[in-house]
Amino acid sequence: MIHTASAIRFRFGLTPLDEVKPWGAEPKLHWFGLTAGWYCVDIDGHEVLRYSERTVRELRSDHDGDRVHPYVDHFVVRLWEDVIALVSGAMEPVPHDLVDLAADNSPDWTWIDAPEADAALTWHGEGYLYTDYLRVAPTIRLWRTVVGEEDTVTVGWEHRADPEGVIEFAGPQAGRVTLPTSEFLGAVTELDRALLTAMDERIGELEKSGPPPGVRGDVEQMRREHRDRATWLRRASAREPGTDWDAVRAGARMLLAAGTRTRDDAG
Repeated sequence: MIHTASAIRFRFGLTPLDEVKPWGAEPKLHWFGLTAGWYCVDIDGHEVLRYSERTVRELRSDHDGDRVHPYVDHFVVRLWEDVIALVSGAMEPVPHDLVDLAADNSPDWTWIDAPEADAALTWHGEGYLYTDYLRVAPTIRLWRTVVGEEDTVTVGWEHRADPEGVIEFAGPQAGRVTLPTSEFLGAVTELDRALLTAMDERIGELEKSGPPPGVRGDVEQMRREHRDRATWLRRASAREPGTDWDAVRAGARMLLAAGTRTRDDAG
C-alpha cells in the first residue's frame, strides 16, 4: 500500500550552544561538533530511533543521573550526511527482477574477489542508512522502483537484539512502508533546510561573540564549511550512479553460489 500522508520524517534538536562540549585536549569548536544534539527517524508513524523507557533509565544510571533524551544522542550532521548519501547512491530505480534482492537486509552471500561481485555489493550497500557508529542500531534500508506512472521509495527497518540486553527501542521490531519518491525527497529537503538554518544561526552567534573563553574556534572556517555543506544535497541530487545492472545480476549470482558452496562444505 502506498501511503500518501507524511510517512517519513527526520527530526532533530540541537544542544544549546552554551552546553556544547568542545573537542580535544586543547578545547576547540568546529562545524561538526556544533551539531551535537538528538535525532529520530519517523517511519509510518513509528519513532524508529526512540529508546524504550527501560533503556533510558539504564542510560541515565550510566550517566550518573544526567538527563538522557529518549532519542539517539549524537551529532545531527551524521544523520544529515548519511541521508544525503542515500540521495546520491540509492535513488536509481531498481529493475523489477532485482527488487526482492533490494528488499533483503542480509542476502545469503559469501564474498568472492570478482568485479561483478564488487558491483553487486556496492549497489546493495548503498541502500542502507548508515548507523554502524551507534550501539546496536536498527537496520534501515530503502530502494526506489518505477512502475508505469508510480515512482515510489520503499523504506524498511529491523531492530537487532543487544547481546548485553541494555539497548532496546520502543517501536515495532520491524516494518516497511512505501511512499511516493517525491515525499521521501521532500523529507530529505526538510531535514537539509532545518539543519542548515539552525547552523547558520549558531555560527552567526559565534561571529558576534566569538568562542567561549579558553576555547579555540575558527569562525571564518566554520562559515566557509557551512557554505560548502549548503551545496551537498544539490550535488547529491544531480549525481547519476549509472549502475551496471548486468554486472550486479552476475555478481549477485556469483555471491549466492559462493554462499551455497560454503554451506555445503560446512555440512
